[in-house]
Amino acid sequence: MTRPLTFAVPKGRILDEALPLMARGGVVPEPGFHDKGNRALSFACEDPDMRLIRVRAFDVATFVAHGAAQAGIVGSDVVEEFAYSDLYAPVDLDIGHCRLSVAEPAEQAGDGARVSHLRVASKYPNLTRKHFEGLGIQAEVVKLNGAMELAPGLGLASRIVDLVSTGRTLKDNGLIETSRILDVSARLIVNRAALKTDPRVGALVERFRAMVAADKAA
Repeated sequence: MTRPLTFAVPKGRILDEALPLMARGGVVPEPGFHDKGNRALSFACEDPDMRLIRVRAFDVATFVAHGAAQAGIVGSDVVEEFAYSDLYAPVDLDIGHCRLSVAEPAEQAGDGARVSHLRVASKYPNLTRKHFEGLGIQAEVVKLNGAMELAPGLGLASRIVDLVSTGRTLKDNGLIETSRILDVSARLIVNRAALKTDPRVGALVERFRAMVAADKAA
């Protein structure tokens, strides 16, 4: 018997926007998926040929790149940070829009032009180092998974690199956005080997690609 395709989705904001698209693409989770008290991570779908796993965004990329899941949805920030060779992102879903940016305390804005070394707090060490290398600055990255905005005020780092949507959180913490590294949107991702060997993966990609094209044409 053929094993169901495993489709990985991230917890949080992107998922809320992705669920209607997923439903149109035939990825409809069992009712228990929507139960806030349910601690399960793996769910059946209406289509018995599909199952869903719900994990952290960074882990979506890892599960798919290593073939534990054949497809999934994740932000382009995660795709770019890991740059897994076995990961392919064929469809921009045009949801989950935000940006990956550098921010710093308002009173020190502009000081970066005079330094050759910075300590930066981020959960994106690769993208952070690459950005500052392009400016001729060596970035020492302090890896944090949350509460990034606290780092400058507590002396942990002079800058942060984080996702920004409205900028309200930065403002509330005395920070200003000083440069944009990457515009971010959610992508359908697939495992390259699975795409080549399992026709169901190719069919899934084409369904999502057709939906996005139809939405843009509407």
